[in-house]
Amino acid sequence: MSVLVYVENVEGRFKKSTFELVSYGFAVAQKLGSSLTALSIGEVGSDELQKLSLYGASKILQAKNEKLKTVNVQPYASVIADAAKAEGAKLVVMSASFSGKGIAARVAVKLNAGLGENVVDLPDTSNGFVVKKGAYSGKAFAMVQITSDVKVISVVSNSYKVIENKVDGSVQPFEPQLNDNDFRLTVKETIRASDKISLPDAELVVSAGRGMKGPENWGMIEELANVLGAATACSKPVSDAGWRPHSEHVGQTGIAISPNLYVAIGISGAIQHLAGVSSSKVIVVVNKDVEAPFFKAADYGIVGDAFEVVPVLIEAAKKFRAGQN
Repeated sequence: MSVLVYVENVEGRFKKSTFELVSYGFAVAQKLGSSLTALSIGEVGSDELQKLSLYGASKILQAKNEKLKTVNVQPYASVIADAAKAEGAKLVVMSASFSGKGIAARVAVKLNAGLGENVVDLPDTSNGFVVKKGAYSGKAFAMVQITSDVKVISVVSNSYKVIENKVDGSVQPFEPQLNDNDFRLTVKETIRASDKISLPDAELVVSAGRGMKGPENWGMIEELANVLGAATACSKPVSDAGWRPHSEHVGQTGIAISPNLYVAIGISGAIQHLAGVSSSKVIVVVNKDVEAPFFKAADYGIVGDAFEVVPVLIEAAKKFRAGQN
């Protein structure tokens, strides 16, 4: 069973999450006794593409076309499906990112493939092909067997580590057969936040909710995040109120994240919020309400007023970092 992994790029560069995905794809290919082919769409330099061979990609396909400069789920799905057919790939691995979720389902339809979404571990191939995925808004895991000949899976970011598996990788052009019907919807502009750590890629996240009482009090949240080298996030009521930009909203209707550490300050922990952050490896909750639902999901909890606790955390973090230097 040959394996194809679709690798996303941001303005021609690969992020850590891409190398996680390639490492994951290589591990699966090894389990299946196959090799790994990576597919990149858009303008990416040859040196950047060659980095993929450090993590196990023995063949690297590059699909370039002026129409593919901006991510568009329908034509991208067609290109990935065409590449899978050309390579005879029986397994397509993608990221469960914002765009990846929209593309994966379309690829599965085009390949008449079974789809495993939000996968969090390597598949069990001892008796068929079984994947572990989040279920019930992150409250449980489901073991799902995919029985179709061709399979498509999307992998949650930060669920697998970056592992160097250096191979001799060759970069080859892939000429996609573009269909005008795929471009009935066009993307006019993509605006990226360039002055902060990307939430989907962040390993550390500091988030806050209505317990901060107003946008004027967000300085301490940003200071704690800066000291920790973390991204900032917020709950839905906060973004709805205009206290913080919607790009920082994490939860079921916002951005789903899976950092190594998630610090929730002044957030009660409604099920919709938990659904987007429950994949975090460690959750720390600060809330003055001892009955806040978030404490049930937390690995560590501090019952206290955020305006008293956060300054103490900032000073402790500064001392810790100073001791490391």
